[in-house]
Amino acid sequence: MTAHLDHYRGRKVLVTGGAGAIGTNLCRELSTLGATVVILDDLSSGYEWNVPKTPGVMFVKGCVTDEVCLKRVFGEDPEIVFHLAAFFANQNSVDYPERDLQSNGLGTLRILEYARMNRVRRVVYASSGCSIYGHQAPLPLREEFMSMHLSTPYQITKMLGELYCNFFADHYGMEVVKTRFFNSFGPGEVPGQYRNVIPNFVYWSMKRMPLPIAGNPDATRDFTFVGDLVDGILRAGFEPKAVGGEFNLASGREVRIGDLAEKINRLTGSTAGTVMAGHRKWDNKSRILASLERSRQGLGYEPTMDFERGLQLTIDWFRQNWDVIDRSASFLGASSAIRGQVTITGAEPQPASPVRAT
Repeated sequence: MTAHLDHYRGRKVLVTGGAGAIGTNLCRELSTLGATVVILDDLSSGYEWNVPKTPGVMFVKGCVTDEVCLKRVFGEDPEIVFHLAAFFANQNSVDYPERDLQSNGLGTLRILEYARMNRVRRVVYASSGCSIYGHQAPLPLREEFMSMHLSTPYQITKMLGELYCNFFADHYGMEVVKTRFFNSFGPGEVPGQYRNVIPNFVYWSMKRMPLPIAGNPDATRDFTFVGDLVDGILRAGFEPKAVGGEFNLASGREVRIGDLAEKINRLTGSTAGTVMAGHRKWDNKSRILASLERSRQGLGYEPTMDFERGLQLTIDWFRQNWDVIDRSASFLGASSAIRGQVTITGAEPQPASPVRAT
């Protein structure tokens, strides 16, 4: 079924956060499908070198709270908005809660306001399935369960964004779809102090350093390949019966953190092993596993990427782009245990492709 792909041909689409890991892959796919894409990103956690340099893609550097920038991008008359921009993620929000509220709270509100004023056909909001369910939710995590006991400002503001979406849908009749991402990984994500575990593990492993496991190596996560996420996002922007709903975008598969570290070391050829790091107070989920029942029924979503194959594609992208990734990675607050000075030569930045999980 390709109806959700054909839907974007000739359409104007705004992607906030389009310079981020998921956003760049989404924008590249939209361009391939024949859409005209406008990216709004302040490059606080994205990189302009990673933005697709393809016809029909326009990049605007700016923040989702800046009304001058919003007037600029909405002046392009987008029909569909994918709101991926966020102050990412948990530890970052603990360290800087006001910046988190400004970006994730006010930023989402303003995107919805401008979408309403400009009669945007549909807004797809990127929420976080790893956040809003709380640590007491039964597994697998289902969309109807929500918790008021959240552990970080990021989790709180991601839920706030969903509540704003509900208001605009109920009060103004806007077409809004809420997608809940789970532990994304794949080509396009640069490692760093506040980034996800897989790009950080790959980075340290390629530097032949032991991989620091925070807390419990037996903890599990639902790691989702970025190509599967992009497919789910595109479906959310198309499917008529998705309007007003919330949908998990995940793999529906648990991976043990200790096993993840072993796989990455094996695939990179590192013999440095692992080392136990300190437990993060907010990290109170021993297992994460999403239910995909609603997403399958409402979106036709079906993840297809084999986990180890996805890891290999990620490592290949790191090798192709090592020089620029190594220059961009920032671990300013990290301990000396995760710093290294091994030089691996690489070529000029390469597109993070293929992302389509076929």
